[in-house]
Amino acid sequence: MTNNELADKIQRLEDIEAIRNLKARYCAFCDDGYDPDGIASLFVEDGVWEGGVHVQGKYEGREAIRSYFSNTSSRITFAVHSVLNPIIEINGNTAHASWYLFQPCTESGEAYWGSGVYQDDYVKVNGEWFFKHLKVTFNFWTPFEQGWVKEPFPTS
Repeated sequence: MTNNELADKIQRLEDIEAIRNLKARYCAFCDDGYDPDGIASLFVEDGVWEGGVHVQGKYEGREAIRSYFSNTSSRITFAVHSVLNPIIEINGNTAHASWYLFQPCTESGEAYWGSGVYQDDYVKVNGEWFFKHLKVTFNFWTPFEQGWVKEPFPTS
């Protein structure tokens, strides 16, 4: 293995670790009251956040992302975003990753279970990774008492 090949491998591992850290910071901001400024700061200026449970939405640009998350903590007062099984593909200064999400939370005063899949695109700007497009698709979002078998998505 040449020095250049070794340097490329090390850079790839550093990039993967930086993306894991970026995703962990996103989850921490969500679990700390859905901090709108913190969450928005993780996206490039023209970044996109897409997803939702009851109403699917697509929010383009940091200001739109900040605005969306500014009201989330009034509805979801507790959340633990556990992201699992990442598959991270690096391609120079861009990357793509998929992650599973398992999320116990409190929504409108009720205990909920949530599970979904993130599909994220990233871009490296001045040596730092940011979200370019984060998309979450939920497999279920169900009241704790009902469980995902009886009621994968609430009807009301």
